[in-house]
Amino acid sequence: MAYRQIKRVQRLLCIALLGAGVSICSAKAQSHIVSLQKLDWSTAEHLAAEAVRVCQAQGYSVTATVVDTTGHQQVVIKGDTVPLQSLSVSYRKAYTAYSYGLAFNKNTTSELIAAKVTGPANGALNTIPEVLFVPGGVTLRTASGTTVLGGLGVSGAPGGDKDEACALAAVKKFQADFQ
Repeated sequence: MAYRQIKRVQRLLCIALLGAGVSICSAKAQSHIVSLQKLDWSTAEHLAAEAVRVCQAQGYSVTATVVDTTGHQQVVIKGDTVPLQSLSVSYRKAYTAYSYGLAFNKNTTSELIAAKVTGPANGALNTIPEVLFVPGGVTLRTASGTTVLGGLGVSGAPGGDKDEACALAAVKKFQADFQ
């Protein structure tokens, strides 16, 4: 491949990576620093608190977890009387919404389930400790929808559909700030 063709492919790759929220390209020299886009802690905190507040207004005590682009917990907000398992379940919903929402371009764990993104027939994906294909997780994206920023998981309401509705309401309220 000619030098100009190689440089053109490199530029196109850099543009594609920037569109995905990853900045690893440099025009002058190779960089050894990877930059990832994610919500700042304050916005993540407001988002989780809003999800808990929305569910509380409906009579549900829930836990809301935001995971960042590393898949780790960034913020956890627990209602006053949450069920014991809601802490781990909210994390797993957030992780699944982020990781599989990114991989399969879906916005909620319900969409993943509807698309039958549960892995091979033997259920192998369900054996990964962090993965949980249950409604209540929302993929966090920039306001333009082009970059995935993490995931929000809610657990504790009597049904994943109710958890997911609270998460979606919180995302709707703050998504314009995801820039």
